[in-house]
Amino acid sequence: AKEIKHLIDDSVGKVAQGSALVDQAGKTMADIVSSVQRVTDIMSEISAASQEQSAGIEQVNLTVTQMDESTQQNAALVEEATAAANAMQQQAQQLDEAVSSF
Repeated sequence: AKEIKHLIDDSVGKVAQGSALVDQAGKTMADIVSSVQRVTDIMSEISAASQEQSAGIEQVNLTVTQMDESTQQNAALVEEATAAANAMQQQAQQLDEAVSSF
């Protein structure tokens, strides 16, 4: 009877230890789930920030392209203005020559 009582007490102790280990494992799993959720949230924030940066870079590229087009248009206008100024200078010289004969 003493041996059976001892075996029962030993079994009860082992069950208590097992129960404590299960509780600890449950808490550890809950901590892991919480950590995974935090990592997921951080990754979502990084993804959103990356998308915002990508959109910003795209806007900068568009602006640079527009500036390049404007610069090219301005260069063409300068060439046209130079050609017009040269033509006006030639006409002014011709007019001066024509007027000087009077």
